Amino acid sequence: MSDHDIDPTSPRMAPKPEVTKIDGRELKPSTLMMGYGYDPVLSEGSLKPPIFLTSTFAFPSAADGKRHFEGITGKRPGGADGLVYSRFNAPNQEILEDRLSVWDGAEDALSFSSGMTAICVLMLAYASQNDVIVHSGPLYAASEGFVAKVLAKFGVTYVDFPAGATREEIDAVIEKAQAQADEQGGKVCMVYLESPGNPTNALVDIEAVRTSVDAAQLDCPIAIDNTFLGPLWQRPLDQGADIVVYSLTKYVGGHSDLVAGSIAGAKKWMDPVRMLRNTMGGICDPNTAWMLMRSLETVELRMNRAGENAAKVCDFLAQHPKVKGLGYLGMIKDARQQDIYDRHCKGAGSTFSLLLKGGEAECFRFLDSLKIAKLAVSLGGTETLASHPASMTHLSVAEGRRAELGISDNLVRISIGIEDPDDLIADFTQALEAV
Repeated sequence: MSDHDIDPTSPRMAPKPEVTKIDGRELKPSTLMMGYGYDPVLSEGSLKPPIFLTSTFAFPSAADGKRHFEGITGKRPGGADGLVYSRFNAPNQEILEDRLSVWDGAEDALSFSSGMTAICVLMLAYASQNDVIVHSGPLYAASEGFVAKVLAKFGVTYVDFPAGATREEIDAVIEKAQAQADEQGGKVCMVYLESPGNPTNALVDIEAVRTSVDAAQLDCPIAIDNTFLGPLWQRPLDQGADIVVYSLTKYVGGHSDLVAGSIAGAKKWMDPVRMLRNTMGGICDPNTAWMLMRSLETVELRMNRAGENAAKVCDFLAQHPKVKGLGYLGMIKDARQQDIYDRHCKGAGSTFSLLLKGGEAECFRFLDSLKIAKLAVSLGGTETLASHPASMTHLSVAEGRRAELGISDNLVRISIGIEDPDDLIADFTQALEAV
């Protein structure tokens, strides 16, 4: 929300302008996280935003109520310019959304009850019967399944391409998608990317996708799941994406104690999703929004520490005789992938795939022997986590499809936390002895 859209009676922000510059210097996101979007004066001087546990909000006048609902229902462009009802908006959620926008340089953001809620509502907002979605691969299994199984019930089909595809290969896929849409009587409604891909860490050339979409004159958004590297190590909107998607459960939340999701981008792309969220619900609850605001204050510190730890751990693992390979962005061997990394990424992240010599049995022995790292799905928390995607997060993906995407039985996904790196290396050392 821009300043002129804000109800001055709202406790979320004062009517005065936000301080985003000092002597011409743009303040960094890590600084803005300490107060952006909130004025203590409007909440009894409380330094931190209170948790607003209410389902509805009192209007100053009947005319205000009418004006707010004109925005909520789309009768007036711009959305609600005040607080209405907690399925639509609320102070904690709006402060959170303002701060999420800062990290990606986005005009607007929306919060959701989970990453998959964000993805599903996003796709439903743009897909109509007989449309075609173009997407990269691999995707998170639930994302791919929603496209292939749920949207398919409504005549929505898809065409996919592998991460790392060249401009020419992407052109060919988009041409195929356009032909498929014409045959079905629909349109190409979205290009959906995940980069790095889960769990292989394969990168997508966002700039090439942007160029290809523009050349084809497609009037659809390019959305990208940036969970593995965002918000610190990659800013996809700078490379030409229209919408950035997060599972806030991961690095942004960062403590494995909440579930939430978000999307961010230009207001013109957010408005249709906001309208559908108003109808369906799925907005993040105030307690979770408050916890995410707390976590955003330290996200840079946590991600930097985890990234430094991952580099040290991967240096060790790369030399181990029982390790066949690593899908770590700090050790890319493919020239095409390295080129994408150099243009798009600001860091290698702390989540990677570990390929062991052997198969499922060897991976299970390794996982069962860990003492510090926890055997659990998810990633981006303060603790180190390890899992076996082929039998866990991506079990629902057909075996042939898993093989095509490189999700092999000897692949372990590891998310490094903020523990002492030497302790983690000791833990991996003893666990590898069991393989």
